[in-house]
Amino acid sequence: MRRSRANVSLLGMALAVSMGMGVLVGFWAPDDDLFELRKGLRIFGAVYEEVVTGYVEPVDPGHLVRVGVDAMLEELDPYTTYVDESENARIDIITEGQYGGVGLDIGRRNGALTVVAPVAGGDAYQQGVRTGDVITEVANQPAASLSVEDVEALLRGPPGTTVPVTVERAGRPSPLTLTLTRERVELPDVTYQGRVGAERELGYVKLERFTRDAPGAVEAALDDLRDTGPLQGVVLDLRDNPGGLLRAAVRITALFVPQGTEVVSTRGRDDDETESYTTDRVPLLPETPVVVLVNGQSASASEIVAGALQDHDRGVVMGTTTYGKGLVQNVRSLPHNTALKLTTAQYYTPSGRTIQRLDANPTDTTAPPSRVHETTGGRTVRDGHGIRPDVRVASPSPSPLEQALTRRGAFFRYANHYAATHDTLAADFSVDESDLGAFRTWLDREDVAYSLRAERTLDSLRAQAEAHNYEGLRDETAALDAALDEAKAAAFDRHAPALMRHLRREILARYVSASRRIEALLPADEQVTAATDLLQTPDRYERLLTPEGRR
Repeated sequence: MRRSRANVSLLGMALAVSMGMGVLVGFWAPDDDLFELRKGLRIFGAVYEEVVTGYVEPVDPGHLVRVGVDAMLEELDPYTTYVDESENARIDIITEGQYGGVGLDIGRRNGALTVVAPVAGGDAYQQGVRTGDVITEVANQPAASLSVEDVEALLRGPPGTTVPVTVERAGRPSPLTLTLTRERVELPDVTYQGRVGAERELGYVKLERFTRDAPGAVEAALDDLRDTGPLQGVVLDLRDNPGGLLRAAVRITALFVPQGTEVVSTRGRDDDETESYTTDRVPLLPETPVVVLVNGQSASASEIVAGALQDHDRGVVMGTTTYGKGLVQNVRSLPHNTALKLTTAQYYTPSGRTIQRLDANPTDTTAPPSRVHETTGGRTVRDGHGIRPDVRVASPSPSPLEQALTRRGAFFRYANHYAATHDTLAADFSVDESDLGAFRTWLDREDVAYSLRAERTLDSLRAQAEAHNYEGLRDETAALDAALDEAKAAAFDRHAPALMRHLRREILARYVSASRRIEALLPADEQVTAATDLLQTPDRYERLLTPEGRR
């Protein structure tokens, strides 16, 4: 049915007015800018009306607006985004660390919607849903036709309501249908705290995200560690922490630096839009040595904490260079429970470094021309690539064999098989050579094909030889096939320790909580070991925090 021009005109007018009011309330603009703004709104509304009412085929007005908004925002940085009603629930997870749901982290594994991890304390966890369970039906809808986002939306809802979920589990002959109760799921900010080091004299805190409650969680973790004895050092693990709230980062930094210390500043589009954030409390650990672990997935608030402690020579940053996400987003509410996540400023560390990776947006001209800065004590630090560590310690790179097995989901699937054939797991569970042998036998029995790059190259060469009738190459390619088979078999022995660690990590995920899994894997974590070694060597720690000319 053709929509009436009058109705669409009203819709276009409402759209223009709502967009205009949102922009005008958001900032003051000169008269020339206001003229261009009003002109643009009128043109957009007119084009929208003409297309919806006059295009040769019917169009979806809502979809058309979304496409137009997304295309407009693509001209800006990658973090300025429109948040529709179904996505708005994610904002609560970022800022509050909680949501109304059943407590399931889901994703696609081998094409199937799969439980990546149940959240400890959620109803799904309480009812025995396991990592690796394949979701086949949600809310009486077949999961095969649903996206991950669709399933997440169906699982969320008002606390106290229920949703039926059907899963298939390896080793179980029939599907399992559960009625899960939605509740306020609170994601833990600190997923593990414990003592590390040869004499257990060091504290370790793993922080997953920066929500409103994160500072209190970190302080409580440190207090609990101090209650068990003096701390000679602290490892603050921010690896894979995507960030969160700015004020949470300031409050966590305040646990280690003197009251009144600048942590970060933000600079907006105009000179008067600069704001500095300082600590407003007496520190909990004013002198305890600190090592901050970071990697390429440590972003935003994680970079604020790492950058502030580095700039004030208060701690050693270790790991690999951080993500470089130094743009400030404000969430602006829009009509119909939608929102706009809008970049309004950039983060700068106390030394004046921009946190933003300068090559992330080639059109960005707001970055300072100099990339060299000095810490409070006179050490040289640089910007332009996120936060660079004082000590670079990279995670071990997986071998081609481990990468091939991971691509095929072999570790994940074998862990499902293991859980299906072992009801319990020993408290001191470890993977030995016999377990690795069982894994290899399972790969052969299940006919899990996992090709290395060299094999794919050989397949391409063989195909070209056959296409051009190069008969003389058949013997050579056959010999290469045999050599590659031998090399693949030998790779299992050569890379056995890494393969066993990977298997242990996946199998543990089927039986124990995230906290216990982190505890079990810590002894084999090379970056944590490097951090504890540094804290156990005070002279080296102090030397790293001293300018080169004074060492």
